[in-house]
This record gives sequence, structure tokens and C-alpha cells, in this order.
Amino acid sequence: MNLNITGHHVEVTPAIREYITGKLDRVIRHFDNVTSIGVIISVEKLKQKAEVTLHVRGKDIYVESDDSDLYAAIDSMADKLDRQVIKYKQKNQEHHHDALKHQVAES
Repeated sequence: MNLNITGHHVEVTPAIREYITGKLDRVIRHFDNVTSIGVIISVEKLKQKAEVTLHVRGKDIYVESDDSDLYAAIDSMADKLDRQVIKYKQKNQEHHHDALKHQVAES
């Protein structure tokens, strides 16, 4: 898995990098087929923004979140990403089970 963290108008300190990595580990634990993750954190006046693009086989999942606190924006982004990954995983599993049911019925 390739992790790329960049900052626009903000320096990506080791503490921020470690915090983001810890939050994304929870997401990766749910889903093993992650090929790469791109995280962009930015600051615009009073708005802190965190966005992530998660590349999995066959799909890219994009999530963004903004807040007045950077760590709160990262938390919100991780929660949204976690929900979307679980939804994608369930949709994939249901699709796979439907294909197996059709194969058994035809036999």
C-alpha cells in the first residue's frame, strides 16, 4: 500500500503524519485490497480541510471534511471513509454471493 500525505499552506509534521496513519489503519483493517491512499490537508483562513482518495481494485473512494480544527477534520474524514469502505465491501460481497447463487441454481 502506498500512502501519500501532502499539505497545502500547512506543514505536515511527524505528529500529523502519525495521527493520519493511525486513523487510516482502522480503515485498512476493514478492507485489504487498498492499493494506494492520497491524503491532502489544507488551511484556508479559518477552515481546516482534510481530503482523501482511496484507490481499491475497480474503484476510487473520495472523501473530504472541513472543520475549524485540523484534528477534528481528520477524525470526521476517517469516519466518513470508514463508512464508505464498509458500504463498498458489503456491496461487493452481496454481488459475489448473488453470482454464486445463480451458478448453483443452474447446475
